[in-house]
Amino acid sequence: MKEVTKVVDVELEEGQDLLNEAKQRLGKVVKDTTRYQVLLDGLVLQGLYQLLEPRMIVCCRKQDFPLVKAAVQKAIPMYKIATNKDVDVQIDQEVYLPEEIAGGVEIYNGDRKIKVSNTLESRLDLIAQQMMPEVRGALFGANANRKFLD
Repeated sequence: MKEVTKVVDVELEEGQDLLNEAKQRLGKVVKDTTRYQVLLDGLVLQGLYQLLEPRMIVCCRKQDFPLVKAAVQKAIPMYKIATNKDVDVQIDQEVYLPEEIAGGVEIYNGDRKIKVSNTLESRLDLIAQQMMPEVRGALFGANANRKFLD
């Protein structure tokens, strides 16, 4: 039984190492302003589509404000065309996301009861969770005893 525990510990450690390396690389994406603007455009528009609320509030890092403002201005007409609904989108200028995060946005409905987290870290965590079976297989090979792949 100890051997199984050791194998699981190694799997978790290797997976965490890959995740940490990916998080470090997120900083490079943000430094390329052109690529980051395209990414923010997509994250903002996707968040609006996920909430589908008449009034939404976007939160970002303070240094990302100009890029997020541009992304919101691009997203509003696209949202209106796709949904045939008017939308009021505000960018929160009082509460910013922490400087330590790599970037991205959080989008809330008007009363802040519903949140879509489209920060780069939250997206990476989501991808990591979805890809864990593939990563596990690539690192350690297929496990004949595994019945489910999640």
